[in-house]
Amino acid sequence: MGFEKVSFTNTEGKQLAARLEIPNNQEAHTYAVFAHCFTCNKNFSAVRNISRALVNKGIAVLRFDFTGLGDSEGSFEDTNFSSNVSDLIQAAKFLEENYKAPALLIGHSLGGAAVIFAASKIASVVAVSTIGAPSSPAHVKHLFKSNVEEINATGKAKVNIGGRDFTIKKDFIDDIESKPMNEVLKNLRKPYLVIHSPQDTIVGIENAKELYQYAHHPKSFISVDKADHLLSNNDDSTYVGNVIAGWAERYLDIPKRAPLKTAHQVAVSIGNEGFTSEIVSGNHLLIADEPTDFGGNDFGPSPYDYVSSGLGACTAMTLRMYATRKKWDLQKVVVHVDYGKEHAPDSENVSQSVEKIDVFKRNIELFGNLDEKQRQRLLEIANKCPVHKTLTAGSTVLTELK
Repeated sequence: MGFEKVSFTNTEGKQLAARLEIPNNQEAHTYAVFAHCFTCNKNFSAVRNISRALVNKGIAVLRFDFTGLGDSEGSFEDTNFSSNVSDLIQAAKFLEENYKAPALLIGHSLGGAAVIFAASKIASVVAVSTIGAPSSPAHVKHLFKSNVEEINATGKAKVNIGGRDFTIKKDFIDDIESKPMNEVLKNLRKPYLVIHSPQDTIVGIENAKELYQYAHHPKSFISVDKADHLLSNNDDSTYVGNVIAGWAERYLDIPKRAPLKTAHQVAVSIGNEGFTSEIVSGNHLLIADEPTDFGGNDFGPSPYDYVSSGLGACTAMTLRMYATRKKWDLQKVVVHVDYGKEHAPDSENVSQSVEKIDVFKRNIELFGNLDEKQRQRLLEIANKCPVHKTLTAGSTVLTELK
C-alpha cells in the first residue's frame, strides 16, 4: 500500500492535513473519503485498518483531520457539525480536482452522521456507509451533558472527552440540534450500509435501527458482534473494512476486463499506457511492471525480478527435495538473489572494452541441525538446480508472429 501526504483548504482558508492511501499493485478504480469520529483524527487505529482493507480491494482512501484537530489548522472551538460537513465537501472537491471524484463516503460515529449530510451534496457519491453512527447529530451531547448548563449560560465550556480537554460553544449545540437526520436520509436515495455493534455503549444499537428505518432501499445492515464503539480490536476494524469493500462493489464502477487466456505455458498482455503487464501462467495471475524511476508504476516485479525469483525458487525447491531424500534436518531455506550487469572477467584489464555479462548473485541461508559437510554439499546441489543450469548454459529463443 502506498500513500501521499496531502492537504487542502477549507471554506475558511485553513489548511487541512490529509493522507491519501492508494493501492500499490494496481490503479485505484474508486476514490473514497473517510470521516473520523468526534474529536478523533485521521491516524486513529480503526480508521487506518479500515482504509487499508479498502485499499487492498483497489479503493483509494482520503482520510483527513477535521478543522482544529490533528495536524489541521483552525480552532476546534470555532467548529461545529456544519463545518465538518463542509470539510467533507471540500475534501471531495480536492479529490475531483486532483485525482478522481469520490464515489464512496465512509464515516465513523459523528463522522458517520456527517457523511450522510455531505453525501446529499456531493453528486459523484454513489454509496455511503456509516459505522457506529448516531441517528441524530445531537446524540453527541451526552459526551458533555454535565456541561450543557454552563455552555448555555456562558456561551461555552471546557469539557473533557476521551481524556483530552476541548472547548465547546453554544453554537455547536444549536447547530447539532437543528440537523434533521431523518429528513436527510429519506431524501438521500443512495445505497446505504449501516454498521453497528450491539455492545456499543457510546452510541446504542437503537441508533442503527432508526438510521435503517429512515433510509430508503437499497439499504443494508451489518452487526459487528462483540465490538466496542471505537473498534479497538484490530480484527474488528479490518473486518469492517472488508465488509464495506465487498458491499460497495455492487454499486461502484469497476472496470471489467476479459481474462487473459492461453493454450501455452505463459501469456503476457500489455496495453497502450505504461508498462504494467498482466501475466497468466496456468491457473495463476501475476503482474509485471517497471519501477517508477524507469517510467513504470511499480505495480509488480520487473521482468528481471521474475527471472531472479525463478532462480531463487528453483534453488530453494531443489535443496528441499535433496535434503528430504537424504533425511537431513534442513528446517528452512532462504535464498537471496541480486541481478546486475558486470564487466566480463576477461575484459577487466582492457581499457577500451565495454563488454558486460549478466550476473546473478545468490546468497543462501540454511536453517537446521546440519554439519559443515552437509552444508557444503547443499551448496554444490544449489548449483545444479534446473534454472541455474538454464541460465549458465545459455538458451535459444525462437520467435514467430501469431
